Amino acid sequence: MTRELVLNAIRRGLKRGPIPEDQKTMLRGRLERHPRHTIPARSRLPHPQQVDLFVRNVEKEFGTVTRVANPAEVPAAVADYLSAQNLPSRFVMAPHPELQAIPWAERPLLEIHEGKAEATDAVSVQHAFAAIAETGTLMLPSAPVRPTTLNLLADTAIVVLRTSALVGAYEEAWDRLRAEMGAMPRNVMLVTGPSRSADIEQALELGAHGPRNLHVIVVEDV
Repeated sequence: MTRELVLNAIRRGLKRGPIPEDQKTMLRGRLERHPRHTIPARSRLPHPQQVDLFVRNVEKEFGTVTRVANPAEVPAAVADYLSAQNLPSRFVMAPHPELQAIPWAERPLLEIHEGKAEATDAVSVQHAFAAIAETGTLMLPSAPVRPTTLNLLADTAIVVLRTSALVGAYEEAWDRLRAEMGAMPRNVMLVTGPSRSADIEQALELGAHGPRNLHVIVVEDV
């Protein structure tokens, strides 16, 4: 079904025709101005403290974090995590230039496949576009170098995050997205901890709609 067919079906359901020109003008103006919402005081910290806040919030939401000094330490951090969790050394990785530049060859036992994740992939490694300290949230916009399936199909998701990509509040992350990507991507995932649900008898179940485990490798580049 094409986009126009979908929109026409919605209009019929709402019993409404095309939007009048004055409303279109108002909506365009709102999109261009993108009004800012409240920025919580808890995110107004020096950057090192924002990183600490992000780590605390990830761990509060059942995620885990490893902090490394530079990208060269990422392969060892990945290998150590996989070993500690008794996970296979094979993983699917986003074909992002920053991940490709990491010296993976220093850990020859790691078996890396680049591209989209499949249902059979146990572990994925994703590149974080940004992170938000106030809630411990990762911003993962879709792109050819950042496939969305990596965030959904693998039971364990590992995300590599540079501290220079970490901001205090959501509004700052959206500012970064608009500045660096221009037009909005097809999809933007905001990930706070592993997937979980309490829909059934109010019992918390991890991995309900995505990864059961979320591990963030924070690369200190600031």
